[in-house]
Amino acid sequence: MRPTPGTPRLRTRRLCLDPYVPGDEDGFVALFGDPRVHRWMGDGTSSEDADRALLGRIFSKVYARRLFDVWAVRYEGRLVGHAEIKPTEESGGHELVYALHPDTWGRGLGRELAGAIVAHGFGTLGLAEVHATVAAPNEASLALLHRLGFVHVRDLSEDDGSTTRLLTLHAAPPS
Repeated sequence: MRPTPGTPRLRTRRLCLDPYVPGDEDGFVALFGDPRVHRWMGDGTSSEDADRALLGRIFSKVYARRLFDVWAVRYEGRLVGHAEIKPTEESGGHELVYALHPDTWGRGLGRELAGAIVAHGFGTLGLAEVHATVAAPNEASLALLHRLGFVHVRDLSEDDGSTTRLLTLHAAPPS
């Protein structure tokens, strides 16, 4: 299980975004198993086995087939988050996905992380726009994305009756 050479390492002032390695499994499971994180990710709670299987699919499908970029997010040398940029049907384009461990919340790392992924999308991937979907009650992520310049495009109604906001950021036109 090796990450694809196509997934680049990204660096910010405080964060390292690297492709996952097999030794990240316990940290990945801990991140996605934290109810404060999982509340905003996916379709509800998942089991430890399901989270381990998800990481396995990142190696066996996403990296192996070079489907899209997925990173382990490290702060001060430890795994504290997850990030990806991938094509989605909901947005009709590439979507930014990120999660950070609650111990890191409130330090500006989310904005740093999202900004790095957006820059990768516009620069390396050459995208004209990047999208994000955020649960309507997730005010912290909505505020963070608005500060980065994302604008609300429309609401998506989920099967459980909840609402997800679709936001979009357009690349700056060339000068």
